[in-house]
Amino acid sequence: MRIGVLNNLRAGRGSRDAARVRDLLNSRPDVFSIYTDRTSDLGPAITELLQREIDVLVIHGGDGTVQCALTELLCDPARPSLPAVAPLRGGRTNMTSTDLGADRDPARGLARLLAAADAGRLEPLAIARPVLRVRSARREVDQYGMFFGAGLIYRAVRLVHRAFSGRNQGTLGAGLVTGALVAKAVFHPTSGILTPDKCQVRGDGRDLSDSELYLLISTTLEKLFLRMDPFWGRGAGDVRLTALASRAHRIALAAPGILSGRAPRWLAPERGYVSERLERAELRISCGFTVDGELFAPEPEEAIELSADRRIAFLRA
Repeated sequence: MRIGVLNNLRAGRGSRDAARVRDLLNSRPDVFSIYTDRTSDLGPAITELLQREIDVLVIHGGDGTVQCALTELLCDPARPSLPAVAPLRGGRTNMTSTDLGADRDPARGLARLLAAADAGRLEPLAIARPVLRVRSARREVDQYGMFFGAGLIYRAVRLVHRAFSGRNQGTLGAGLVTGALVAKAVFHPTSGILTPDKCQVRGDGRDLSDSELYLLISTTLEKLFLRMDPFWGRGAGDVRLTALASRAHRIALAAPGILSGRAPRWLAPERGYVSERLERAELRISCGFTVDGELFAPEPEEAIELSADRRIAFLRA
């Protein structure tokens, strides 16, 4: 079993966690590891790991590092085989690894994974998941990840990055900002960061929304940060999508149920609320968007396609 570890030093939650992961790897010369401290180094590092024909790619980083790794792995459809991916909870935000059930302690999670590999018992840790593909003719490369957000979500992530620049914002920081924005949406719904965006949404050949939206989110995860589950639509597709129109009725009353995954029965498209499970979504937007916390600047009248036609074998570390 060939195991490779990608250590993104930019994404680490703290020097103590990073040091413990490094100490563990130093005791395992059979495990090949690469350390990066710049975003531009991630692609070449993953390429080098793949050239070593690894069976398992362990990612010590956060959601952004996982997103970069998934894009590198899946951007070439002709790639003959893919390693299993094991994200550690070693980043500032760890929505993907948390949803997979990774240990809170990245060093302990890595030790558990290596022990399972040594014993030939990785199968109980395996979780197959579809990966979200974000395709735009305006962008050179399709992006792969587990969460997409546009409109308010894009501006909220940008605000979190600015507010906690150089510090570990983590889930608490993201939660505080999100909570404040939800409260502001209730009392001051059309100002500043909450200004609605024009967005046309089609899902599986059907018009879902052609109006101004506060936000649009899509994911293949089961839960978001703080265990939120703002998706209540039914269907057979792997693309879970929720959109909130600027004309949405009674946001204050609906918000608690939406965030907990128990949306009130009266939520409906005609009231400004859309939630679906789709094979494919087609968006036309002029606002920026985020994929797993990575920001993509606005492009006018950008056509974006969301799908989930690729699956990855993840390992719970």
